[in-house]
Amino acid sequence: MNYRHIYHAGNFADCVKHALLLVLIKAMQRKDKPLLVLDTHAGIGRYDLASIEAEKTGEWRAGVGRVLQARPAALADYMAVIEALGMYPGSPLIAASVLREIDRLVCCELHKEDAPVLRRAMAGLPRVAVHERDGYAALKAFLPPPEKRALVLIDPSFEKPDEFVTLEQNLLAAYERFKSGVYAVWYPIKHRAPTRNFFESLKLTKIRDVVTAEFLLADPIDPLRLNGCGLMIVNPPFGFEAEALPVLQALVESLGACGCAVERLIDE
Repeated sequence: MNYRHIYHAGNFADCVKHALLLVLIKAMQRKDKPLLVLDTHAGIGRYDLASIEAEKTGEWRAGVGRVLQARPAALADYMAVIEALGMYPGSPLIAASVLREIDRLVCCELHKEDAPVLRRAMAGLPRVAVHERDGYAALKAFLPPPEKRALVLIDPSFEKPDEFVTLEQNLLAAYERFKSGVYAVWYPIKHRAPTRNFFESLKLTKIRDVVTAEFLLADPIDPLRLNGCGLMIVNPPFGFEAEALPVLQALVESLGACGCAVERLIDE
């Protein structure tokens, strides 16, 4: 609970997560059926990149700052949402901005200082609910949804060394409750051992139909540095894999990164 995203808002990892989140939402909205978007670790909703905290690290300059300078066509949707919302929007505000009238958003934030800020950021937005509660517990509380369709974004801060274990346990429990849900799990890449162990363990569970979309800023060999990140998707919507790759490639070119890949981890 010591993590403060304001120091990292708009960095390369945010660009990856939010650009792919838009791809996922729009892919699911191709069906004319209601959709629940559940954001389990929502943050404060909006980040001032001119703040003392954001300027202290300046990470956004090498992230969204470069994207907005390069303006690649593949990131047009992402840039349009960012510029329309102002400051730097977090995942709940981005999701809320593209909801249809039949869709609904539930945002959860446990941090006692951040939850009220999130509530103010989302105030007045239709079909949006904010809950001050544990994101993992929210999986049990809100799934399965009455809409029978859901995109669940799980984006923990990875402060704890056993976060991958906790993540797997809660993801498996949610999957057993609601097998048809689309689960998008953000994860950091420092060196390969933690993600490799997580993936190998996941393959032994009942979870099927999983792809990974990864972005590498640098070779993943330094355990003390965030060298990349990924989004693991359970039950990816039709067309996601083909649409995600050019988005990642545009980010690689814009940010001068090492590489990217969209790969199938577990077959259907």
